[in-house]
Amino acid sequence: MKLYFAPETCSFSPHIVLHELGLPFDLVKVNNQTKQTSDGEDFLTINPKGYVAALQLTNGEVLTEGVAILQYLADLKPEAGLAPINGSWERVRLQEMLNFITSEIHAGLSPLFNVEIPEEVKQVFKAKLNKRFDQIENTLQRHDYLLGDAFTVADAYLFTVLQWTRFFAIDLSGWPGIAAYLARIRVRPSVQAALQREAVFH
Repeated sequence: MKLYFAPETCSFSPHIVLHELGLPFDLVKVNNQTKQTSDGEDFLTINPKGYVAALQLTNGEVLTEGVAILQYLADLKPEAGLAPINGSWERVRLQEMLNFITSEIHAGLSPLFNVEIPEEVKQVFKAKLNKRFDQIENTLQRHDYLLGDAFTVADAYLFTVLQWTRFFAIDLSGWPGIAAYLARIRVRPSVQAALQREAVFH
């Protein structure tokens, strides 16, 4: 398999999961401006949408969209427990959480990167995010991870997008459960391995 990534993007979540699962893969950096890859390809021929993550399988198929990639990877090695079994009620709960992260946290933070959006508009996004953080905090006050006591692909995703808060002066210390959660995940061997492997490209 081949994972196409760009630094500080949501592609970090499948990168974490690949290390969690111990699966072999090649890592290819994408320049988000030029759409050229570190191995000399035009990324638009791999993913015409033009954004990471993209996972190229050994049969040549390319899978895009982080939530789909995360679940696909987890199902390659179900014994690792990164996602409940397909068809189970617990799997539906995972999908519910993944949708919440992508539509409320990921999509809520993304506009803050846009330099053309006025600061007063960004404050509206931040106020909405604060309410979502309250919901996450409530969960993490009761459990170590989003779905209970075990790390899942949802945690890899949430950890990844919450890293972006540091770019926008969003102080997460007001949510102690979230702050402790991020510290707990940051020291996981998979996260450290992914950081080190991406650093090679810098």
